[in-house]
Amino acid sequence: MLIDKIKNRESGIILYGITPPKKETNKEKLEEISSRQIQRLQSLNIDGLILYDIQDEKSRTSVERPFPFMETIDPFVYSQDYLTSLSIPKIIYRSVGKYSKPELSEFLMQASPENNLTVFVGASSKSQEINLSINDAYKLKASMNAELLLGGVTIPERHQSKADEHIRVFSKISKGCSFFVSQGVYDVNASKNFLSDYYYFGQEQEIPLVPIFFTLTPCGSHKTLQFMKWLGIGIPKWLENELIHSNDILQKSISFSEQAWIELKDFADEKGIPIGCNIESVAIKKLEVEASIELLRKISI
Repeated sequence: MLIDKIKNRESGIILYGITPPKKETNKEKLEEISSRQIQRLQSLNIDGLILYDIQDEKSRTSVERPFPFMETIDPFVYSQDYLTSLSIPKIIYRSVGKYSKPELSEFLMQASPENNLTVFVGASSKSQEINLSINDAYKLKASMNAELLLGGVTIPERHQSKADEHIRVFSKISKGCSFFVSQGVYDVNASKNFLSDYYYFGQEQEIPLVPIFFTLTPCGSHKTLQFMKWLGIGIPKWLENELIHSNDILQKSISFSEQAWIELKDFADEKGIPIGCNIESVAIKKLEVEASIELLRKISI
């Protein structure tokens, strides 16, 4: 069970992440999409399924969004109404700033600690208008559903400029987080720098390390590459050049992601740092979704 593996701080846990369909999708189409997803996911060797809760991040950057923002179905509703036959634990994201206290309370009352986990995501920028702060969300969760396993988000690239990502992680651990999911990884050195400081700080302070799930996502086009950069995913210039000038950008990104995972796993295993992997596709194109499945199967071997 995923929950036991996380509590036991195991390495090698594999997750797969999806974004629920658009909010305007009709019921018949939803049943068709979910049936296809269930069929695909049942054949995969994964420990859990992440359901993202996306928010409009326009306040984070003045750069135009490469793909238009479209509101999606609530991930918990989608999980409960359409994915119940998929018998793997569901990790429900919550962009807490867009919910009122009663709305988040309702989710916390309904979420099952046996079958669900959750990840709280804070505001994407200081200027974003929010209804509930992430610290208030942590307190609410502790009082309403203490048994529900809670995770946080980590951004290794942020460690390059601020050198304090490991401190942020340990602060969130003290507030109840038992695991972390990273932003998409294309800068392996940034991730290793973060892991190194995470490890040595934990050693110095005698704080047990919790699992870190590194997110890997294939890139199938120049537009997807621009979207990943817009999302804040750090892509070294040399790698961006390699992808842009490749004859097959999708296969090039799969190959890089596979090697990135091997490098991170070797680095973490040497120190006994529990890490896992989360595979996703940031694009909804069939080829890129299929590429994420191919990457997952390569990593699962």
